[in-house]
Amino acid sequence: MVMLVVTDKIGMNRYWELAKESYSGYANYIWNEITFQYDYKPLWQNYFWGLILLSLFFFVWEWTRPWRKEQPKFRKDFWLDAFYMFFNFFLFSLIIFNALSDVFVNLFNDFLGVFGLTNVVALKIETWPKIAQLFMLFIIRDFIQWWIHRLLHASPKLWEFHKVHHSVEQMGFAAHLRYHWMETLVYRTIEYLPLAMIGFGIDDFFFVHMLTLAVGHWNHANINVRLGYLKYIFNNPNMHMWHHAHDLPEERRTGVNFGLTLSLWDYIFRTAYIPHSGKDIKLGFPGVKKFPNGFFGQISHGFRKKGSAGKE
Repeated sequence: MVMLVVTDKIGMNRYWELAKESYSGYANYIWNEITFQYDYKPLWQNYFWGLILLSLFFFVWEWTRPWRKEQPKFRKDFWLDAFYMFFNFFLFSLIIFNALSDVFVNLFNDFLGVFGLTNVVALKIETWPKIAQLFMLFIIRDFIQWWIHRLLHASPKLWEFHKVHHSVEQMGFAAHLRYHWMETLVYRTIEYLPLAMIGFGIDDFFFVHMLTLAVGHWNHANINVRLGYLKYIFNNPNMHMWHHAHDLPEERRTGVNFGLTLSLWDYIFRTAYIPHSGKDIKLGFPGVKKFPNGFFGQISHGFRKKGSAGKE
């Protein structure tokens, strides 16, 4: 019994030290990204400045070729969404997510060790051509995320968190960045096991992640580009506008157009819905006017009792 208690304490101390190391390591990583103080990867893999430049590209595109010309250049809540970019992509990882995910991965690996397993890789693809590896990662991850996105709409509890993203009432690229921090935990937790079983590398994740970020900006941007028949494969602003529609038919009340990068899944599973261009439709959800309109009210939403959420 004493040995078990000592072992538990040693184990908890190891996880605590791992969390601290992850925190300081990520803080150093962010600083090195901002100041270019690294020599272990090419310049184009700089995540911090890559996201900034990507956002500036769509910002200029919206300004010069807007779809909804009557919409203000700095639309409603633009600066709130800009802050969400730094919070969701950098501050949240610094404060909790990176350390939490490292501890989770080690806990999971320790759990496997109880059964004599050293890893969960079931499909070794490192011998495949690089383009085939990236394609496999892209397709599998997008398919998993489509189901997770659908779950966020179907589950009443998860929908309360997802409402933060759907509280956008004027669409623009930065709306892509407004989402509750709990969504990060839901997506990454569900994604982890199936992707770990295939054994993808960190460089593969970076490339695919930046691609999906670019498409996410595109889907939410105030631009209009016709894709022709490619619309049945790739998501686009016209299609995603209807995902954010305030009013939907009763039979589609749990949502439509769940695709993140690919629209293919929506056409396969018959959740695609584009009755017309959607250029001037009302966005949000019933009750959006009573939804918290400030950052702290939004990131705490979902933990409150119903009826307690009002405007800040």
